[in-house]
Amino acid sequence: MAVELKHELLEENIKSILKLIGEDPSREGLLDTPKRVAKMYKEVFAGVGINPETALTTTFAEDYDGLVVVKDIEYYTFCEHHLIPFFGKAHIGYIPNGRVVGLSKFARLVELASKRPQVQERMTQQIADAVMNVLNPQGVIVSIEGQHLCMCARGVKKSGSSTVTTIKKGVFQESVPLAEEFYRAISKD
Repeated sequence: MAVELKHELLEENIKSILKLIGEDPSREGLLDTPKRVAKMYKEVFAGVGINPETALTTTFAEDYDGLVVVKDIEYYTFCEHHLIPFFGKAHIGYIPNGRVVGLSKFARLVELASKRPQVQERMTQQIADAVMNVLNPQGVIVSIEGQHLCMCARGVKKSGSSTVTTIKKGVFQESVPLAEEFYRAISKD
């Protein structure tokens, strides 16, 4: 079940934050900022309280046992440590075991996993676990690339750096050639 955000309370707290950083929330440029931020939070945290597996509920019987890869699924989320964005692309590969899902459902899965305060490692795990739990495939591999503004825009300020996380389950843990086939499929070269 999705969590309902309390807009008035959020707006009041945003006004308080503006005051605490030395701003005047009553000045023209900031008058509607608390309302806009509350609206943005409703959108960017829409996955809070929703199990990402719900994106994969409609499956189909299919006698296909080759590699299926959906790559370059864009995501935007918020680092749970600093509440500033990180974003990138997710790549999902799996070997069906009699059941498949509509390919757009993988984009919805990534969307649900990313619409909450998040860390990249957990998001990668959640996506892989959802595919394993719902489809029960022979194996799944998930690789996520991310650029973290908490690292690029503050702290060490290393813009252009990226982080890659990968989870392998089932046959992907045992078969190096299968994992290599996945990496070739998502390769930019």
